[in-house]
Amino acid sequence: MSRSYVITGAGSGIGKTTAAILEARGDTVIGVDLRGAAVAGDLSTPTGRAEAAAEATRLAGGTVDAVIACAGLALPKPLTAAVNYFGMTEFLDAMRPALAGSAAPRVALISSMASIQPVAPALVDALLTDDEPAALAIAERLAEDPATGNLIYSSSKRAISRWVRREAPSAAWAGAGIPLNAVAPGTVVTPMTAELLATPDGRALVDASVPMPLNSHQGPESIANLLIWLTSVENSHCCGQTIYCDGGADAVLRGDDVWSWNEEGIQARFAEIFAGLQN
Repeated sequence: MSRSYVITGAGSGIGKTTAAILEARGDTVIGVDLRGAAVAGDLSTPTGRAEAAAEATRLAGGTVDAVIACAGLALPKPLTAAVNYFGMTEFLDAMRPALAGSAAPRVALISSMASIQPVAPALVDALLTDDEPAALAIAERLAEDPATGNLIYSSSKRAISRWVRREAPSAAWAGAGIPLNAVAPGTVVTPMTAELLATPDGRALVDASVPMPLNSHQGPESIANLLIWLTSVENSHCCGQTIYCDGGADAVLRGDDVWSWNEEGIQARFAEIFAGLQN
């Protein structure tokens, strides 16, 4: 049975590849992008996000089976924070009424393995409190120094993965039967990375920060196929996950133990639960 999809960032890169795969198998895709898509949407502003969601919903006839949010930037500018975080969260919130009409609604979005790299905590906090003016002001200060400008991208991706984990089990998403998850790519060969990967020095820089022992740099289809599964009917129980489809970068950088840092917190949480059951 064919499904209807809204895909942001459908004009290029992962979004374009995802749209092409879905259309080739007979699904309906409504693309959203600044150009090259059915909906010309500027996700860098609250008005642009609302208008894009409204137009996508209209074109879909009021009901959408899945939304895949791929639109994003990697520039050391405040615009990156606006698009990568608010351009996803506000757009997805605006699409929930259309998703509610589907028998099997699903949502997936793009994070990044940069979410585990150094960030600017103040920017992450501002994003997660949905304070866009404060977040953009912090990003503006970070952009003034090349040494901190690149933290805008990693901070936006850390925040979006945390947002997914926070919101996915909520009444608005899990309670409404909508799995919400993210995919974190490694180094994907797209127009966004082409210039950086065009020189030996550029590739060496990328590979030092994103080690990919499995098959090295990846094509966009490797991410597209995972996004498609996450938004398929078959995905009934993945909830709040950021899946690192990154050739092993996460495993190399974080090692084999990503749990023990919070062992005391986990034990305390279970003690609290069991105490409540006994009372």
